[in-house]
Amino acid sequence: MSQSRNGGNADAGGDPPASDRFEEDVLALVPALRRYARSLVRSDPDGEDLLQDCVEKVLARRAQWRGVNLRAWAFTIMTNLGRNRHRYLAMHPQVALDEDLGLEAENRESDPLERSRLERALNGLSSENRSVLMLVVIEGYRYQDVAEMMAIPIGTVMSRLSRARRQLAEAMKDDNVISMRRPK
Repeated sequence: MSQSRNGGNADAGGDPPASDRFEEDVLALVPALRRYARSLVRSDPDGEDLLQDCVEKVLARRAQWRGVNLRAWAFTIMTNLGRNRHRYLAMHPQVALDEDLGLEAENRESDPLERSRLERALNGLSSENRSVLMLVVIEGYRYQDVAEMMAIPIGTVMSRLSRARRQLAEAMKDDNVISMRRPK
């Protein structure tokens, strides 16, 4: 019988081996990591690439995990990969051929206008403000957790979040008037 990391028998019907549990825990984080990745890079395909890079790095660097908070550790890795990607793209601009050639896939959402407005508003935020907004509002992290993940003071987290919310509200209200009345 094999021994699990915590000393118990893995084959005795108890807890799965530590390696299986780690991979299961990482797999459970994928939906949240996917949302965060897409918010960092502003596109679904690039978000999927960032997600894959993050999961690969988490699995490859498992020995560096201290066993405390896998979720925070994975989000920190995602944040750093996103920053590195942003710096790289700033130094090496790319052209999106699909958009330029009109080959972009059709989006089939229940309200594509509302989604488009929200995407424009989110894309109008700086990457720092958008990251803080996504971690606090969407992923539910506490300010202190975000400050540690991004290596910034907690006051900076609060000011970026406030600024992001204000800018988002302003951007969303500008396009919010649609006349439903017939002209007389």
